[in-house]
Amino acid sequence: MGGKTCIARARKCSDKSHSSMTTAPHILGIRHHGPGSARMVLRALQDLKPDAILIEGPPDAAELIEMAADKEMTPPVALLVYEPDAPQSASYFPFAEFSPEWQAIRHGLKARAEVRFIDLPRSLRQLPAQSAPKAPTAPTSNDPEAQPQTPPSRIDALEQLAHAAGYSDGEAWWSRLIEERRGEDDPMAVFDAIREAMASLREKFAGPEHDSSRDPEEVPREAHMRRSIRAAIKEGFKKIAIVCGAWHAPVLTQQFIDSTPAKQDDAALKGLEKRRTAATWIPWTHGRLAFDSGYGAGVVSPGWYEHLWVHHDQIAERWLTSVARLMRAEDLEGSPANIIESVRLSESLAMLRGRAAPGLEEFNEATLSVLCGGNPLPLKVIERKLIVGEKLGAVPSRAPAVPLQRDLEATQKSLRLKVSADDVVLELDLRKENDLARSRLFHRLALLEIPWAEPQEDAKRSKGTFRETWKLQWKPELSICVIEAARFGNTIESAAAARVAFEASNAKSLPPLTRMLDHAMLADLPGAVASLLQAIESVAAISADIGNLMEAIPSLAGVLRYGNVRKTDAALVLPIVRGLLIRVCAGLIPACTSLDDDAAAAMLGRINAIDAALGTLEDKEFSEMWSERVLALGDSQTHGLVQGRCWRILFDGRKVESQTIADRVSLALSPGNDPEKSSAWLEGFLSGSGMVLIHDPRLLALVDAWVCSLAPDVFERTCPIGRRTFGSFAPPERRQIGEKLKRTAGASPSVSGSLAAATGDYVAARGELVLPVLREIFGEITL
Repeated sequence: MGGKTCIARARKCSDKSHSSMTTAPHILGIRHHGPGSARMVLRALQDLKPDAILIEGPPDAAELIEMAADKEMTPPVALLVYEPDAPQSASYFPFAEFSPEWQAIRHGLKARAEVRFIDLPRSLRQLPAQSAPKAPTAPTSNDPEAQPQTPPSRIDALEQLAHAAGYSDGEAWWSRLIEERRGEDDPMAVFDAIREAMASLREKFAGPEHDSSRDPEEVPREAHMRRSIRAAIKEGFKKIAIVCGAWHAPVLTQQFIDSTPAKQDDAALKGLEKRRTAATWIPWTHGRLAFDSGYGAGVVSPGWYEHLWVHHDQIAERWLTSVARLMRAEDLEGSPANIIESVRLSESLAMLRGRAAPGLEEFNEATLSVLCGGNPLPLKVIERKLIVGEKLGAVPSRAPAVPLQRDLEATQKSLRLKVSADDVVLELDLRKENDLARSRLFHRLALLEIPWAEPQEDAKRSKGTFRETWKLQWKPELSICVIEAARFGNTIESAAAARVAFEASNAKSLPPLTRMLDHAMLADLPGAVASLLQAIESVAAISADIGNLMEAIPSLAGVLRYGNVRKTDAALVLPIVRGLLIRVCAGLIPACTSLDDDAAAAMLGRINAIDAALGTLEDKEFSEMWSERVLALGDSQTHGLVQGRCWRILFDGRKVESQTIADRVSLALSPGNDPEKSSAWLEGFLSGSGMVLIHDPRLLALVDAWVCSLAPDVFERTCPIGRRTFGSFAPPERRQIGEKLKRTAGASPSVSGSLAAATGDYVAARGELVLPVLREIFGEITL
């Protein structure tokens, strides 16, 4: 007992001696992702030479900190912390080269200092808002009646300080004051001033009336930070530097920690639910660092901030040269003379505004005036590609990853597919083995809902020519999609097959199954195709929804038509297509009874899709079956939109004579019909293409005469339908129709008579009133 007592006393004495030798922690309150803040942090750490650097970051990723020094690590990158059992519940912690936290990590690792994350772990879940612990700075109310009915906006510290300083934009004010500064001021003096400003701001918003405007996790987060600081001091670190958001700086000082009992912080953390988490490094992009991407701690101009971090002199010349280089790459003018003039203008603007050097605002105005010639459109491209930027980072190959991610990376490498944050359009020739393998990969990823590659519209039109067109763009959130898909298998092929089997066993409707079958056939997954076909037959057998059956046919017809082109066996699909088409034809007329406008538009889309799909099959049996049913539907009492489309399908397919169509158009547009129903019939007949009016003068005259015969009030009611119909025509079609009407206006009795009736109320004296205005606009015109 005596020995143990002596040891305990010795430890206490040792802790006291350590405590007496330890200086108060140095608080470096920063703005996340700012080059000025990063420079000051780096200089402060070089001066302080701390033996421990505590950073606002997720302790869940403590084991990954050392990877920041890896040569393969290239910012922007992010720490991804997620729950293995629920990968979608994830958090990202991005770092750019100019992020103060990143520079602190790299400096600490190089100086062999202890580097730790001290924020609230992602593994701890916040209590419900009504029972969350309150801030230690002021008493608050738990009364739900005191809470506002609508969620107020969060406190924006930068906006508040900017307004106090007489500025309207907090981001621009902070950037001008801190991030763009190039001076050699004492960094600790600047950090002290920032901390004092934030302390005043926190005091202003400390009352209970502002509780709902604060981050609900602020209290436990700051409590955990203070607990981590106490632990570092107790461990004997003598010189501690804390890199945290400026808002938290006032409550992490030694004075505040001493005045806040540890029990109070423990109480704030008590009851938080513990969850299992995993973490890894993933590539990030400048676009995802931007505030507009939805990232709460984002900045407006990541690309501009990187420029400020990388270049230490000739900021204006280097930036505007980059702008001109980008404009030349976009086939726009960007001469050296324009660069020189832009530099002079930006410097003059800065001088007029009392600024020591031009900033991004001055550069943008100079670019708009000189390089863009006043046209704002090129400036949009500059903003996207340069001010924000499209840089994609890289992480070491040894970073933790699920097996599926490793297989994807290996497949990308073997198929020579470059991962990029830019939009990359890829043309595939499916007669080449490498391109065929790429196509299979893209379709397998589509089955796994990993949208790295998206098919383009022209890809659907080029299937028969052995070609596909895909657009590739890697986004950071796709890493979560890969982790989610990893539960289905360790390779892309096995995971895609398992995902298909899972969906097939749980599907309740046909359209999702048939769309998946299209991908599965093209992904070369024979086992998955068999399970899908079985599921399609089972669901189709009990489905009574004609709409669902109709939506299933186009995808199946596409598989039947193009499957063998891609070396896949599509013969098994033929009996399914035949069975579905028979059922659709049997139930089509009852399904088209009593349709409202929205239902008719949906049915029109289904009919068009089936007609186009069957047209590609060139199967006589299917064609005759479908044409017979379309003819019966055209003669039935259904919505005019559907009726008109049926007759157009028959006419385009040469199933009826031109005279029959002319009679049908004349009957549909006869004066005794409801004008709105006639306009719906005409919309259905003309939808998609106006070539029939160009090649058949009789139909054009009938339509023109009907339009001219409408009374003014009826014309106003039906005009939106007419505009929608003719607006769907290609511009050359509209132009040719107009020219034909102009040429035939005096030749066709039916047309000229209608036009005369329509213009009979014209008053020449009123028309002459606008002539002086026209002369003022156009000048004298000699005809």
